[in-house]
Amino acid sequence: MGKNKLRRFADNATFPNMFQRSYESLTEEGFEIKGCWNKTFFKNSNPIVLELACGKGEYTVALARRFPEKNFIGLDIKGARMWKGCKEANALKLNNTAFIRTKIELIAHFFGPEEIQEIWITFPDPHLRKSRRKKRLTSPQFLQRFKPLLKPGGLIHLKTDDQNLFDYTHQVILEQGHDLKESCKDVYACNIQGPVTEIQTFYEQIWLEAGKPIKYVRFSLNNHIEHP
Repeated sequence: MGKNKLRRFADNATFPNMFQRSYESLTEEGFEIKGCWNKTFFKNSNPIVLELACGKGEYTVALARRFPEKNFIGLDIKGARMWKGCKEANALKLNNTAFIRTKIELIAHFFGPEEIQEIWITFPDPHLRKSRRKKRLTSPQFLQRFKPLLKPGGLIHLKTDDQNLFDYTHQVILEQGHDLKESCKDVYACNIQGPVTEIQTFYEQIWLEAGKPIKYVRFSLNNHIEHP
């Protein structure tokens, strides 16, 4: 392991807004502020917005700066990547920002019922092989995990450059009867306003320069998700 990674891991352990727990501690002891993020950490009653697969935390930090009336949590397994966003949030004294280093499959260990208002999924791994469909973050398997944690009518935002993931998500929404709020195959051609177009990650800028259209879907889950 490189010295840079080791230094970042050491920094992560000191950041007050970075949470890291082993699988063993989660299953044996539980997460101490599960269901109490507002009261214990943020110390307000503002809505909680979660970004999954947040990478370097660019979107999480940008959203937190743009919407101080909301709380934002970035979640990813790559601690060396999240270091950048976490360090920036601390430098900017963004008290409405936190990060969790964990696998997304373990999300239910960190949040209580209906604790989350919105979920952002920004440029996730599309897992193109059919054998890996269950790994897609908009798969029925993952939506089933998210449902108990979202407030009724809570929104899910997907932003992707991948046409296959975009089409697959539409199929899941249709087949499971979820409520499609907005969809666009090219957010800049559709002239969508707000953070969808006004916040760009490093990789999004590269894809735009390469001429790849950026796609966006916003939807809410129905009240009954059956086991796939």
